[in-house]
Amino acid sequence: MADLVFPFQNEALWVAFLFINFFTIIALYRIMGKTGLFVWIPISVIIANIQVLKTVHIFGLAATLGNIVYATSFLVTDILSENHGKEEAKKAVWVGFFAVLVMTLFMNIALWFIPAPSDFAQGALATVFLVMPRVAGASLVAYILSQRHDVWAYSFWRSRFPEDRHIWIRNNLSTMVSQLIDSVIFVLIAFWGIYDIRVLIEILITTYLFKWLVAVADTPFIYWAKRIRERYL
Repeated sequence: MADLVFPFQNEALWVAFLFINFFTIIALYRIMGKTGLFVWIPISVIIANIQVLKTVHIFGLAATLGNIVYATSFLVTDILSENHGKEEAKKAVWVGFFAVLVMTLFMNIALWFIPAPSDFAQGALATVFLVMPRVAGASLVAYILSQRHDVWAYSFWRSRFPEDRHIWIRNNLSTMVSQLIDSVIFVLIAFWGIYDIRVLIEILITTYLFKWLVAVADTPFIYWAKRIRERYL
């Protein structure tokens, strides 16, 4: 299946994966309430830190995977800020932080075990997780700074645009600045010296661009989450 190639395959998968993420978040929220949102945070940051190691071309630009699932963590903290308060959003940020920290530590400890002669996974795991400390370090710094800003900024813009019809303003203004902070910090720490400067700049631009597109596309879903909160939770 992985060998099949179709015209615009990456672009089609990117759009489909975007909405799969959004609908999964809404389903978790509808079924589990805010607990579902707390479940999604470690899922998103762990998957993003693994997917980011793969570079692809989307819409003719070099980009790392992981942008979609990582960007949805901002949607989740915005939903928490909107529906359950700033303190719940802060808790979610720390859940994500410790999820990446523990995953990186435990997977690197796993590599220290001497594999059995029948083992087939050690090489593949080493390829991914020996790189992970640098990527995870970049992710942790970028994540905690950008998410803390996002929670603060959402509250800031909510105080100035308090009506429900202005949710889209506070959602987008907080997320787009936060994702710029995240993209710059992460790309420079994770990939400086790995890619040449041209590729590095292209990855930085595409990383932010794709996260920006996710932020725009997630706006209807934060309104949907608001209705779920009012009707069912």
